[in-house]
Amino acid sequence: MTDPDEPSIKSTVTYEVDGAVATITLNRPDRLNAIVPGMGERYAELLRTADDDPDVRAIVVTGAGRGFCAGADLSILAEGRDALDQYLDGQSVDSLPTVALRLRTPVATAINGPCAGIGFVLAIAADARFASSTASLSTSFVRLGLVAEYGVAWLLPRLIGLPAATDLLLTGRTIDAQEALALGLVQSVHGDALEAARAWARGVAQSSSPSAMAAMKRQLLEADTQTLDAAVDSSLNEMRAAFDRPDLLEALTARLEKREPQFPPWVG
Repeated sequence: MTDPDEPSIKSTVTYEVDGAVATITLNRPDRLNAIVPGMGERYAELLRTADDDPDVRAIVVTGAGRGFCAGADLSILAEGRDALDQYLDGQSVDSLPTVALRLRTPVATAINGPCAGIGFVLAIAADARFASSTASLSTSFVRLGLVAEYGVAWLLPRLIGLPAATDLLLTGRTIDAQEALALGLVQSVHGDALEAARAWARGVAQSSSPSAMAAMKRQLLEADTQTLDAAVDSSLNEMRAAFDRPDLLEALTARLEKREPQFPPWVG
């Protein structure tokens, strides 16, 4: 059971929109935003809220205070099997961190401090990842006697390659922001990771077609299990659909008029 003094689940993950960018913040700063049961579902709910809003063109995820997410709250992990099962009861692919990759809307994570366990999965399950110079990252599962959780054994090798992923999973060692950059785990390192992520988000919100981004995200996921020929065939179908949307004409017109394009909301 969670602490009776613990804030409501809704307050543990917050949501705000500024222009075309939604920011989702893990909000337990006194516990380095460690995850408690129900918090993951709240996070996934807010991702879907942003994805369903036609005015939101990009999503940024970060942590309150000095950390991104320290993983599952260890005080709950120590409570026994019933408490542990609360993390899994009712879970599905639609309520886990990797749901971010299945959205139409691009997601960027601002890794602003310590990041471990499920927090590590949440951080890397994004379309772009930006780290603070003070960030530290660890899979950590093996050091708790746990397995590669929440699909990280699928995701991590695809980001940094099998040898590096195997090392991070089997050792559970902590890496700093510069090593994460060298591995290709993050795009870049900044003094202010949140502002860097928001700048990226504002850029795609302004200049990239929502329908094209949605199609590309779908293509990236599907391509992993496709043959080359199947991926090419799929891309031809996507191209025909793109030709029927108004986005191409708007992009060409905007170039002629030397202005930013005004793309319509996502069209299925």
